[in-house]
Amino acid sequence: MNATLRLGPYDSEWPVRFAAEAARLRPALGAAAQAIEHVGSTAVPGLDGKPVLDIAIAVANDADADACITPMQTLGYDYRGPYGDDPRRRYYVRDDDAGVRLVHVHLYVLPATAWQRKLAFRDALRADPALAAAYAAEKYRVAEAVQWDKEAYSIAKGPFVQRVLATLFPPESRSSA
Repeated sequence: MNATLRLGPYDSEWPVRFAAEAARLRPALGAAAQAIEHVGSTAVPGLDGKPVLDIAIAVANDADADACITPMQTLGYDYRGPYGDDPRRRYYVRDDDAGVRLVHVHLYVLPATAWQRKLAFRDALRADPALAAAYAAEKYRVAEAVQWDKEAYSIAKGPFVQRVLATLFPPESRSSA
């Protein structure tokens, strides 16, 4: 049985929690981390979401990605390895002592299209309150449709995200000349 999804109103503590987590990550990862970004719904002021921080970290190469594993584990993160269909993405999670998920970390070996898309989607939501409101409505619609199943929710909201990304990264025009 899949975990039950929890969506709630925006919490002004989310950026504070991100700042504290980034302050833990920066010294542990050192120069390997080229960037540490707050992403996902918790990074968009006013947007409802899961109370789980999403953090994206960029590194220059596979050796730097590998060098991050031990420091991340020392900070209490569970390393899940390459994740999804992108071998340039490594995934970590951190739960509290009761097993409640606190943080997802998406670590990208640059260059990575997924890194660019994750930041662009966040920035689009931050810049357009109507788009953010539409996304919030879609998240609740999808959550109801999948009966609050967390795994199904992640998949079902994908088409909305893809439509937004298609406007931000349109396919290259090809001339027939």
